[in-house]
Amino acid sequence: MLNRAVAIVTAFVLFGEAVGIFAVNAVLATVTENQNMSLAGMDPKAMTTGTWVLGGVSALLLVGCGLIPLLAGVRDRAPGRFGRIALIGCAVVHGVLGAVTVGLVGWSAFAFLMVVLALLVFTLLAYGPEPGGDDDRTGDGKAAPAAA
Repeated sequence: MLNRAVAIVTAFVLFGEAVGIFAVNAVLATVTENQNMSLAGMDPKAMTTGTWVLGGVSALLLVGCGLIPLLAGVRDRAPGRFGRIALIGCAVVHGVLGAVTVGLVGWSAFAFLMVVLALLVFTLLAYGPEPGGDDDRTGDGKAAPAAA
């Protein structure tokens, strides 16, 4: 029962993070457009457009990563191979962003990213393969050969 609850909480945290990332990028794009800012001669319109695109793509990826634990929690089944790879990628990104964020933003942002990382890892471990289950066997019931 705890597995389902953590997976659903993970999903909603990722959904909230998607909204936050999009909102931050929307504010940055608006400020860039209103101030007519330029960086090293780059067109301000390109910077504004790039910020909107980055916010939208980041939010879509977080929503996609949030759907995986939500479906896992609702169905109470482990995500498939693609879902596990997506969650592992999301966890790695949160770990790297946490390391960068501690110096740029502060410890509170680092703590938030580490909580999200912990939720992702717990979801992956909770719905992982059963130890000693049928995952280490071939289709005919015999034990799979050991790796050399």
